[in-house]
Amino acid sequence: MAAFLGFGVVLGHAASSPVADTLASARAPLKLVVPRATAASAPAGAGAAAGEAAEAGGEAELPEAQPEPTPAPAGASAETGTGGGSQGSAPAPRSGAHTRPSGGPSPEAAGEPAKELPPLKHVFVVMLSDEPYASVFGPSSTAPYLSRTLERRGELLARFDAVAHEELADEAALVSGQGPTLETAANCRDYTEIAQTGSGADSQVLGNGCVYPRSTQTLAGQLAAKHLSWRAYVQGIDEAGTQQPACAHPALGAGDPTAEQGAGTGPYATFRNPFVYFASIVQTPECAADDVGLAALKGDLASPRTTPNFAYIAPDRCDDGNPTPCTAGARAGVAAAEPFLRQVVGEIVASKAFKQDGLLVITTDEAPSSGAFADSSSCCGQPLFPNDPATTIAGAPRGGGLVGALLLSPYVKGGSTGQEAANDFSLLATIEDLFGLERLGYAGAAGVKPLEAELFTAGKVAKG
Repeated sequence: MAAFLGFGVVLGHAASSPVADTLASARAPLKLVVPRATAASAPAGAGAAAGEAAEAGGEAELPEAQPEPTPAPAGASAETGTGGGSQGSAPAPRSGAHTRPSGGPSPEAAGEPAKELPPLKHVFVVMLSDEPYASVFGPSSTAPYLSRTLERRGELLARFDAVAHEELADEAALVSGQGPTLETAANCRDYTEIAQTGSGADSQVLGNGCVYPRSTQTLAGQLAAKHLSWRAYVQGIDEAGTQQPACAHPALGAGDPTAEQGAGTGPYATFRNPFVYFASIVQTPECAADDVGLAALKGDLASPRTTPNFAYIAPDRCDDGNPTPCTAGARAGVAAAEPFLRQVVGEIVASKAFKQDGLLVITTDEAPSSGAFADSSSCCGQPLFPNDPATTIAGAPRGGGLVGALLLSPYVKGGSTGQEAANDFSLLATIEDLFGLERLGYAGAAGVKPLEAELFTAGKVAKG
């Protein structure tokens, strides 16, 4: 055993080796390499039993699904994502959690595994900021409500990668399928239009700048064209006590003082609001109507009719989990996000829309790009971005690192862990498949697969 461990503790892996990296410690850069085929039996890596017991009281279980199933949109796929496992700190399965090897059916599912996505009609995404998997979901996470209470009620995607650094580049990719420019990869210190020089493969906009041209499609525009609704709930705008209006952004060509990463810049950061970097949104009345403050969420959740089909929820700098404090002396890191999550997740899961046909995804926009826990790994056929041709990491294109994602839904079995490789483009493809939309940009690339239908094994799943 000692010889095995001595061989297995490495800082990376060979591109030709079908292995999965497992973080043995959330606070030390130790990686235990185990064969992918035995990933389901790897040592437990997250959630101490004592901590879970302490969090168990007072939390209601997620409700079962209510509606009768309807066929999922054409194009939904049950195939697993391709590409090697993340080079970053991939976790071991949690103690007591249901886990599947890549591509295998859930042993908890009755009968055949699901062949189609369930009829989800309300999708919520909560986007935290700049934290690696280990800090958010690992055994030493300082966010027990997220990493213990909510994990027991959802499915943890343990090999979910961000696709880019920095925050804005990844967030914009999720809502458009576009790769970063040099400016979005630096959180756009100047709010400039992209000077487009052409179009690349997979409908990529080529050029430099921050605001994508009006011809660039987004998930928001796709939904509106199909008479479906969307809303971005961005904390720190359009609310009592704030000076930022709905759809807040600098004037074109102006500098953006909120782009500075550091205490003293205030709670709101424009780069946490990806929708205002698309001319197709900011140049329409829909931006002020639908890019709004967090305070609007509770009222919208009052009924399924007023709940948007797609809701993007961005906490401000004080609540987004970023390790940099929003003001001098303020609490920072993922622990600072706990009160926000308790409030917002509680409101969402109590809503009728969620109970009927909802899916809530909680993830992070990137792992750190520098420092002790820097991670730029990627997965799932990610390309080299034409506007930001960064170096490769162990032969794979540089990405945004391993961040993990937690799925909560009446259609998701609680306490389970998925080991399939996925990323933000996979999530965008899944959302588009759910609503019968064309896959945008890199969400439609050959190596990108949507989340597996097998993840949705609870409730009244659609039958193949």
